[in-house]
Amino acid sequence: MSGAVVVAWLRLAASRVAAERVHLTDLDAAIGDGDHGINLDRGFTALEARLSARDVSTEAAGPLLALAGRTITGTVGGASGALYGRALLRAAAALDAWPIDAGPPVARVAAALRAAVDGIAALGRSRPGEKTMLDALVPAVEAIEAAATVGADLADALRQAADAAEAGARATRPLLATKGRASYLGERSIGHLDPGAVSSALLLGALADAAAGGV
Repeated sequence: MSGAVVVAWLRLAASRVAAERVHLTDLDAAIGDGDHGINLDRGFTALEARLSARDVSTEAAGPLLALAGRTITGTVGGASGALYGRALLRAAAALDAWPIDAGPPVARVAAALRAAVDGIAALGRSRPGEKTMLDALVPAVEAIEAAATVGADLADALRQAADAAEAGARATRPLLATKGRASYLGERSIGHLDPGAVSSALLLGALADAAAGGV
C-alpha cells in the first residue's frame, strides 16, 4: 500500500468522521460518555492539518500511519484515542517490518491490519462478543486474510473487509456490553449499536474506497 493511498484514506476518513460526528456522538450518548464523534473529529481534524504540513513526507505508508497514530493518541482522548492510536502504531510497525517485495500487497496489508487489531485487543483486554470495536474489526481482519489466501487483489480484499466490519457493527445491537462505560448499564446496553464498532466500520469503508480510487 502506497503512501498516496494512506494519505487519501486518512483525508477521506477525516471527511466522513466530520460528516458522522453527530451520529457517532448520539450513539455514544446512549451507552457511553456521549463524546465519541466529537473526540474522533477533533483527532482527524488535527491529523488533516499535520498531513498538510511541509515537514511531512507522504511517500511511505509506515511513517504516515505512525504519524496518524501519534496524532490520534495525543488529540482524541479517552479510550478511543488510546485504542485507535495503538492500532495505527502497530500497523505502521508491521508495514515497516514486512519486506516490500515479499508477497503481494494484500498480504502485507492483512498483516498490518492483524497487528492493529491484536494491539487493540491487548490494550483493551477484550475479545469479540463484548460489544466493542473488535466486533467490527475482527471480522474485517478475518475477511482480508481469507481474501489474501485466494489471491484477491488489494481493493477487492479491502472491500470484503469493510463489508465484514459493517455487518459486525450492525450485529452489536443485540449484544450485552461487558467492557467500558457501556458495561455499567448492564442489560440496558442491549438494543444499541456500539459507537466504536460503527466508527471502525466507517474507517475501513473509507480505506476500501481509497484503495479503489473512489475518493
